[in-house]
Amino acid sequence: MKYLLAMAMVASTVVGFSAAANAAGGCGPGWHRGPYGACRPNAAVYVAPRVYHRPVVVVPARRACPYGFVWAYGRCRPI
Repeated sequence: MKYLLAMAMVASTVVGFSAAANAAGGCGPGWHRGPYGACRPNAAVYVAPRVYHRPVVVVPARRACPYGFVWAYGRCRPI
């Protein structure tokens, strides 16, 4: 009878340990269940990467036509 009682205590201890291993809700180590049931990392904070944009300045090229001509339709034309 002592052995039967000892076996029952050992079996209940093993069952207790296996239930504690599933406390994370099946998400795995380092994860837990969120409010809607999805797996979330423990204490992880996501920081978005910073993107630096340089200002682009577009200056049209200056067309130099000789005196008496104007830049029109893609080339210098006489006035």
